[in-house]
Amino acid sequence: MKHLMSPLDLTVSELDELMDLADDIERNPKKYAHTCDDKRLATLFYEPSTRTRLSFEAAMMNLGGKVLGFSSADSSSAAKGESVSDTIRVVSCYADIAAMRHPKEGAPLVASMASSIPVINAGDGGHQHPTQTLTDLLTIRHLKGKFDGLTIGLCGDLKFGRTVHSLIEALVRYPGIRFVLISPEELRVPSYIRQDVLVRNQIPFTEVERLEDAISQLDVLYMTRVQRERFFNEEDYVRMKDFYILDKAKMEMAKKDMYVLHPLPRVNEISVEVDQDPRAMYFKQAQYGVYVRMALILKLLEVELPC
Repeated sequence: MKHLMSPLDLTVSELDELMDLADDIERNPKKYAHTCDDKRLATLFYEPSTRTRLSFEAAMMNLGGKVLGFSSADSSSAAKGESVSDTIRVVSCYADIAAMRHPKEGAPLVASMASSIPVINAGDGGHQHPTQTLTDLLTIRHLKGKFDGLTIGLCGDLKFGRTVHSLIEALVRYPGIRFVLISPEELRVPSYIRQDVLVRNQIPFTEVERLEDAISQLDVLYMTRVQRERFFNEEDYVRMKDFYILDKAKMEMAKKDMYVLHPLPRVNEISVEVDQDPRAMYFKQAQYGVYVRMALILKLLEVELPC
């Protein structure tokens, strides 16, 4: 039995295989409509979510399966003090696979160690968000046709942004990748990402504070919001929240084929005027998330794929 806690749980060949399957699902959705008719997905969300939770639910229902679960810790036995280990043991009696989001780093890993069904990490604190990374990879591959040789700009909250950490770890395994890390000093990538992932793997990267100084170099710009829920005090959040705003004027400085991604939700960091730009791909990105989660569910459940 296999779980997914990190993008690194999948080899590069497994990633490519998963994305190939997601591509086929996009092209031929009816072919997969009954592959999970007798399966149930449990969504165990201890933290608020719209896209990730609904994307998992849509993925399972598109495969013909059913969904059960909870959307906040308050509506689960966690409010009574139940541990994630006990919760997953009970849920394993009701479901065939589980997706867990939790504010504490490592909670889905703890659950997976006690589980008798596959567990997918749907986000744990500021640590990992592997299915968002799979979504990001699929989107980039669709748009650029490759990963090799791309210059990826990561902008905003690079300190607490789990989507950024996961994406860096996944992309460094492809040749010729270069990163431009765009953030204020207070929100730079953690030292373990800088040293243990970028430096150790000899990945070229630069750190800049102004988006205007970097945008013309980029093949992909990955915007992130400053996350209020990760800050210890309101004053620091207010000071940082509008540090970057991508608008029409900045987009005019970018390459004609530079695409903008965002894990969503956005707050102020992308002006709504950018939505009309054909390079704005963040809503299409959300759709790719359904296909890649469908592919992941099929792989983890080891469902026999239709011909």
